[in-house]
Amino acid sequence: MTAETSQTLDRGVRVLKLLADSERGLTVTELAARLAVNRTVVYRLLATLEQHGLVRRDIGGRARVGLGVLRLAHRVHPLLREAALPALRSLAEDLGATAHLTLVDGAEALAVAVVEPSWTDFHVAYRTGLRHPLDESAAGRAILEARNFPGQRRPEQGFVITRAEEQSGASGAAAALLGLSGIEGSVGVVMLNGLVPERVGPRVVEAATEVADALR
Repeated sequence: MTAETSQTLDRGVRVLKLLADSERGLTVTELAARLAVNRTVVYRLLATLEQHGLVRRDIGGRARVGLGVLRLAHRVHPLLREAALPALRSLAEDLGATAHLTLVDGAEALAVAVVEPSWTDFHVAYRTGLRHPLDESAAGRAILEARNFPGQRRPEQGFVITRAEEQSGASGAAAALLGLSGIEGSVGVVMLNGLVPERVGPRVVEAATEVADALR
């Protein structure tokens, strides 16, 4: 902790992270132990976070993440889109395919940014807000595969290719975003043609790296 940081804010953020990682929630005693502070400090932190809707406590006294966090997350998507758009535009124009940024939302993949190529006669329409199970597209499968390679490591091939996207009937390729704290996602393309050119996979990995760098 440096002189420029706030100890109280730091503890509040740590409380939110601990609760986000706990499926059952945590008691005041459990939080105090993990933060290495007394119970009075935790009570004050929880009371403040509750006032802002960021924490809720159930009948048994266990604290959980509150719905206010969802409102904050909703505001994050436009920022992510803005940061990712340059790399997505370059990818779409380079490959003549629809490029997209996909993030994990619960058990689903959610498309939060989509860029279509400007010069093609035909391309796949892929809308922002599209949801599907993680295992039903290249975008989701790339994320699932990356979970087996934590940190900055990327699987040997580095990307996932599907020959027929379940949602669109098109071919797809995607690479996971790596090295981002609290964000699981991928960058990918969907194309009309049934066979994916050999350069598509490496180009998608390059774009995913660019987007991850922009989000750091």
